[in-house]
Amino acid sequence: MSDKKYFRAFGVYGIYIEDGKLLVIHKSKGPYSNRFDLPGGSLEEGESLVEAMRREFIEETGIEIEIEEQIGVIDFKFPSVWKEFTDVHHIAVYYSVRKTGGEISIPEQFEGQDSLGAVWISEHEASRENTSPLVMKAFEWLKTNDLGLNAEIYEEWDVLK
Repeated sequence: MSDKKYFRAFGVYGIYIEDGKLLVIHKSKGPYSNRFDLPGGSLEEGESLVEAMRREFIEETGIEIEIEEQIGVIDFKFPSVWKEFTDVHHIAVYYSVRKTGGEISIPEQFEGQDSLGAVWISEHEASRENTSPLVMKAFEWLKTNDLGLNAEIYEEWDVLK
């Protein structure tokens, strides 16, 4: 029996590419703080996956989107101490999205907002040291068109302060 106690996070995340660059957010909270992450997040009460994806994207980036396709689901496991939990099990539904309106803007800050704003990054600018596992998996998907089936497991994970 494992002595790990997992916090399970579930969310929706959008992959939006323009001129070969991926739109990411600066994360301000949680295990991906001070790293780049994909726009997206948790569902609100009664919200569908698609509704959550549209809401999260505009809240975190200022851009209105249309979902092109659901790419798939992948999960990540890594150590991260929070409250009584020792590890995180993050389940992520990936979508390919395209812009329908709006412009990149500084997001309104409210309780629960964890985006400090959006920027474009290329694959060579992304590393394990400056991005979430979700961003690295997005770049992998862009090359292979495959998320894989198995969980991405990190034996070590540093939460940047």
